Amino acid sequence: MSDFIKLSHGSGGVEMRELLMKLIVNRVEDKLKRYGDGVGLDVLDDGAAIRVGGKYIVVSTDSYTVKPLFFPGGDLGVLAAAGSINDVLMMGAVPVAMMDSIIVEEGFSISDLERIIESFLRVLKEENIALIGGDFKVMPRGEIDGVVMNTTAIGLADRLIIDKPAPGDKIIVSDYLGDHGAVIMMYRLGLAQKTDILEKSLLRSDVKSLTKLMIPLIERYGEYIHAARDPTRGGLAGVLYEWISETRNIILLREEDIPIREPVRRYSEMLGIDPLYLASEGAAVFSVDPSIADELVSFIHSLGFRNAKIIGEVKESSRLSGKVILETVAGGLRILDPPRGEIVPRIC
Repeated sequence: MSDFIKLSHGSGGVEMRELLMKLIVNRVEDKLKRYGDGVGLDVLDDGAAIRVGGKYIVVSTDSYTVKPLFFPGGDLGVLAAAGSINDVLMMGAVPVAMMDSIIVEEGFSISDLERIIESFLRVLKEENIALIGGDFKVMPRGEIDGVVMNTTAIGLADRLIIDKPAPGDKIIVSDYLGDHGAVIMMYRLGLAQKTDILEKSLLRSDVKSLTKLMIPLIERYGEYIHAARDPTRGGLAGVLYEWISETRNIILLREEDIPIREPVRRYSEMLGIDPLYLASEGAAVFSVDPSIADELVSFIHSLGFRNAKIIGEVKESSRLSGKVILETVAGGLRILDPPRGEIVPRIC
């Protein structure tokens, strides 16, 4: 491992996991990795849970450093609200409250800050989520880049979704993948001004809260959902490797069934970036009991997510355990590597 922090350590891939295991997780005693019969560092999901009486209090905290702050389809405020809301939802909880922390660079435009906060508050109002506290700080000019937001979402759950895909499970995605990552990639690589794809609205971030998807699913099919995650940093590949990297299972994907918009596919492949590693901020990935997979997809369609599909399945394998295998459109098989390196910096 490098002696210095690199951008890849924050990309959501192998390097980040190795760093966090070394610096934090492996230094915390097992008995202190969770409270009571809740979940915490022992699970390494997108949040944690504490059991109080007959319910779980689910908490997720995240920091948002996206650049640019405003992009087609959203801005930092929408991202900070929806991102933490979705992390709570993926653990099977209904979000009820939020706290925020905002750090601003001296000299930053108050009108731009107001736009960001208005977007943030609009999402909370639409979802009927209380803002119960927070923090605000200003850093000297040049010591922080614009604005950084941290949000902590709080939810309540009767039953947790703990990510444990089982052999035979079907892998389902709720919508197109990679939209958010593709938009930010175009800006970060300096291509937004060199193509009219963004101006023509062919490519927009998918950032949104997933309450309208997740709450009905939790109520109706919660016991059949063995894993749920929103594929942000590291994309679909990152989620699937987190699920199976330390198991005796493999995940077999069918490339032709994975919903990716043509502009996302075209521009990412032109730049040599596999769209399966690009972030989505308005989609979910599930591992579900095969007995209800088709029914669940139909139900997701009825909720307005018409692009939901079964894209693969979990299988036992002693020889290739812990791998994600992609059945390509051409009919061949290849191992989909876990995400490594600096795919797209400052994506969220």
